Amino acid sequence: MIQLKKADGLLALIRNGQPLTLGQQLRLTVQLSIPAVIAQLSSIVMQYIDAAMVGSLGAEASASIGLVSTTTWLFSGVCAAASTAFSVQVAHRIGAGDMHSARALLRQALTATSVFSLLLAIVGMAVSPALPVWLGGDASIHSDATLYFFIFSLFLPALQINFLSGGMLRCSGNMHVPSLLGVVMCALDVLFNFFLIFPSRELVCAGFSFTMPGAGLGVAGAALGTAAAEMVVAGVLLWYLWTRSNELKQSGERGGFRPKAVTLRNALRIGLPMGIEHMVICGAQIVTTVIVAPLGVFAIAANSFAITAESLCYMPGYGIAEAATTLVGQSIGAGRWRLTRSFGRITVFMGMGVMGVMGVLMYLFAPQIIGLMTPVEEIRELGVMALRIEAFAEPMFAASIVAYGVFVGAADTLVPCLMNLFSIWAVRLSLAALLAPTLGLKGVWIAMCIELCFRGMIFLVRLMREKWLKKV
Repeated sequence: MIQLKKADGLLALIRNGQPLTLGQQLRLTVQLSIPAVIAQLSSIVMQYIDAAMVGSLGAEASASIGLVSTTTWLFSGVCAAASTAFSVQVAHRIGAGDMHSARALLRQALTATSVFSLLLAIVGMAVSPALPVWLGGDASIHSDATLYFFIFSLFLPALQINFLSGGMLRCSGNMHVPSLLGVVMCALDVLFNFFLIFPSRELVCAGFSFTMPGAGLGVAGAALGTAAAEMVVAGVLLWYLWTRSNELKQSGERGGFRPKAVTLRNALRIGLPMGIEHMVICGAQIVTTVIVAPLGVFAIAANSFAITAESLCYMPGYGIAEAATTLVGQSIGAGRWRLTRSFGRITVFMGMGVMGVMGVLMYLFAPQIIGLMTPVEEIRELGVMALRIEAFAEPMFAASIVAYGVFVGAADTLVPCLMNLFSIWAVRLSLAALLAPTLGLKGVWIAMCIELCFRGMIFLVRLMREKWLKKV
């Protein structure tokens, strides 16, 4: 709570037009980044939990989740884009000191995103039976993959509320509550998975034997456990936002929940490029899955585990990017252009430093990281190889991640989205298709490493040219 008050005090300096020294800017960046990084890491820990628990069931169970993992990321990313489209508007209002408008925007956002996520859930459930076939997965994993994606789609509205509530709190400068509840969600995921994935079994503790009840649902249990954890945390986040947030609580506020045309237009301007970008990028990820699928079940599982393991390295970048969006958004709302520029550069170079260190650690401890998720030696060998290739790209990957967060805070999303699309489709997929037939999974990850370095370079160029400031 002390750190939260310190951050609030420094954010108030932005809104009130008071000067901030370089030291104060650095402290504020760190104070907002640390809880955001913890929140991001907690979500990755949850993925590790699912991967490790399901991995103990065998390669086919792991491959069934790995097959649809890019599609689940597609759907969740579109939900996140919808939330960001409104939270950036709220950050600008808070930066300008207009709390009444910010609270009205929150009500409108809740209606709009709830309807959107419900429609998306219907689409997901409808396509779930055909999805494993479209992705080229082996027939032996079709049933589990279908069931996992169906359950994931069913609970998308809860995930949307989670994203919206957490995003609104973060854009107001409150990173601590979403971070804490992210850790709680991990703990709940472990608890629910423990009882839902495995069947009833005999356990021995301190010489005593007892029967531990379990549903024995396997892959479906992993999906249900994660969904249940998300539902609990979404409810708590929404309650806190609605009743406790200093900037956004609704007590005493009057006004409807129907979205206004101007709000929806601004949301489309910010969120539509992000949503389209995410869909196209995920389309590229799905194409990558199709490239990997013919390499066999071991390659599919190793690719999925390596993606999950690498996320431990790059999620700090996404945490710093969230802080960048808040800082840039509020600075722009307050009309502080020089401060906006300064926060953009501070956050990007901080992200590059943190992820550079994480890349070194990932390279050194790749065997142990992959070993936590699967006992299958063939999968371990492929996963370690992939992680050690990717480690070299982490600093430049950080540049693209955090710079994107800066641009989002400035409501400049179209050009960065086009940059992402060109980099992934023209560079990564072309190289992957070229290298996979001869180098297998290694070729796919070499292509990814080269593309991430290229993407980081072009994002740094755009950051330094400062054309994104002219979009405001």
